[in-house]
Amino acid sequence: QVQLVESGGGLVQAGGSLRVSCAASGRTFSSYNMGWFRQAPGKEREFVAAIGRSAGNTRYADSVKGRFIISRDNAKNTVYLQMNSLKPEDTAVYYCARAYTVVLSNVPDRYDYWGQGTQVTVSS
Repeated sequence: QVQLVESGGGLVQAGGSLRVSCAASGRTFSSYNMGWFRQAPGKEREFVAAIGRSAGNTRYADSVKGRFIISRDNAKNTVYLQMNSLKPEDTAVYYCARAYTVVLSNVPDRYDYWGQGTQVTVSS
């Protein structure tokens, strides 16, 4: 059983930065693509970013491209999301997830394990 635990959320002013982390259990972390999604109240869960197994490739939603950076440390079984130039519309619960596909996907159904989420609130 894989467990994903997010941390690092909080309250930040618009224009500020925040880094959220996701620690994974198990020995096969480096074998899987990983992704970040977010869900704001009353909205559907949306894709934020994904990273390949060796961190050699990444994919971003247009809404965060140029502001967010996804990275991973396979030695620590951890994936990160560095969020810069935050906007109030970035306010959401952020989830990390493990993909079961080889191709970097922006579709939630392509991810089989999810964390419990961490709240990020950006004040204006």
